[in-house]
Amino acid sequence: MTKHLRPASADLENPLYYLQNMETVVAWVASHHSDLLLEPERGCLRDFFELPRAARALLTRMVMRTGDLFRTDKLNYPELGCPEAEALDELIAGGWLDADPLLALDDIFRLFTLAELRTAFAPILEQAGFAKNLSKARMKEVLQETYSDARRLEEWFDDAVSPVVQVSYMALFDRIRLMFFGNLRQSWSDFVLVELGHHRYEQVEFTPEARAFSQRSEVDTYLAMHHCRESLDAGAPAVEVWADIPAATNNPWLTSRRDRLLLELGRQAERQSDRELALQALAGSGHREAGLKRLRLLERMKRFEEAWAIAVQWGNGELSDAEAQGLARIIKRLAKKVGEPVPSALVNPEIREFTLTLPQTAGSVEIVVRDHLSTPEAPVFYVENTLINGLFGLLCWHTIFKAIPGAFFHPFHTGPSDLVREDFVSRRQASFDECFAALKNGSYRQKILDTYAAKQGITNPFVAWPALDEELLNLALERIPAADLQLMFERILLNIREHRSGFPDLIKFSTQIDEDKTRYEMIEVKGPGDRLQDHQIRWLHFFARKGIAASVCYLRWQDSEATT
Repeated sequence: MTKHLRPASADLENPLYYLQNMETVVAWVASHHSDLLLEPERGCLRDFFELPRAARALLTRMVMRTGDLFRTDKLNYPELGCPEAEALDELIAGGWLDADPLLALDDIFRLFTLAELRTAFAPILEQAGFAKNLSKARMKEVLQETYSDARRLEEWFDDAVSPVVQVSYMALFDRIRLMFFGNLRQSWSDFVLVELGHHRYEQVEFTPEARAFSQRSEVDTYLAMHHCRESLDAGAPAVEVWADIPAATNNPWLTSRRDRLLLELGRQAERQSDRELALQALAGSGHREAGLKRLRLLERMKRFEEAWAIAVQWGNGELSDAEAQGLARIIKRLAKKVGEPVPSALVNPEIREFTLTLPQTAGSVEIVVRDHLSTPEAPVFYVENTLINGLFGLLCWHTIFKAIPGAFFHPFHTGPSDLVREDFVSRRQASFDECFAALKNGSYRQKILDTYAAKQGITNPFVAWPALDEELLNLALERIPAADLQLMFERILLNIREHRSGFPDLIKFSTQIDEDKTRYEMIEVKGPGDRLQDHQIRWLHFFARKGIAASVCYLRWQDSEATT
């Protein structure tokens, strides 16, 4: 099926590549989600493939554009192979297009230029006693005040301008897009423009049990939540959106979407000064950001005892570094308000650092330091975030691509859709336990090497293939202890969004393999005027606490020092 997906660069080679993409999507949904469609909807999908090719292509062009209203004189697609009017007639006759839609004034002013509007409305404006050269905004105000009957206004307009048609089944195509992508954030254009032909994808088994949507009502729930989010983004009163939010479901994937929606509603309610609603929304959200926002809001409302009780209970759980840092600051403030002792702060060991002063040369500071430090006996590699993430991705490959509900929607995923969701690990805990067992029994080395050979070039959200060659891979497996890998892998899984980045730039391997000697060291490089970022500091503190060799190299140029 991959061969049907064409990037935008294929336009000259195959000008109807977008139709092949649409046919792929429609066929996939019809095959894998037929039971979630009503019979009239299934009939529409069958009828789509019965349309003449030019008509299918024109409809696809319209579906992939913004909105559902189109001027017929703007539909110019030479690749159709026939006049657009002929394809339009086919679509109108088949009910795919409404040739006489009722246009609101907003639609008219969006579809037509000021010059066209002045020409079309000149008689009606003159009759009402207004000049025909009004600005677009003023003309709209006048027409809104003078004519409340949209159909009457449209009749005036229809006589003077190009016809407008409306796609009849846009809601169905949105439903199809949702079931294929697993979200409505991605547009058809995103799908067309991604150069899918340049990638190889892991083949995931698509079973009915692994689908995100097991029944039609769940698709409806997602669409309802999407409508709520659109209302929030448009600035609607939070209390009105609150009334429309669907009830909680037993679907974990939908629950995570609802948690995010409640987080956004809480933010909106607070901005609109409805603090009680904001608290209610944040309390109902399981999103990782909701807890801290709720505590800060309780602080602002001077409900210190309530905030303290929640904070202390939350602090007993497992937190990411960012959550722990934010919570520690809140608890310190709250302790003074409620008369409780301030908990002892975690004291991080000092970060080891050293300075190199070298002649200024071309190239990045990381490469300059790498080349200076590297020797045949102790080679240094520029790896940044690629090495440890890559080792994790290779070891846990089958866990990452495990087919569970809400993880994969189509055959072209670079990784699971729930990768940065709060329950990503818990839903795969047993499988991750098996991966970590391999670290304990020593089988992880061969497992990683076998995966490296078998999956070469296949996309994985943790593996950057160009950065992993066999020499680096073998040295890493030989020199980095399994216990260190487990510590780093567990920290990555604690918060994948935050912890996949921030690793030091370089890794230095030693030929010394005695157990009491350091066999590798990670080195962060900072050039003149550069400083450590927060997520880098957190990793370096973690390394220091766990006894993992890591340091910061501050590079200074000899020339710049000589002039100061």
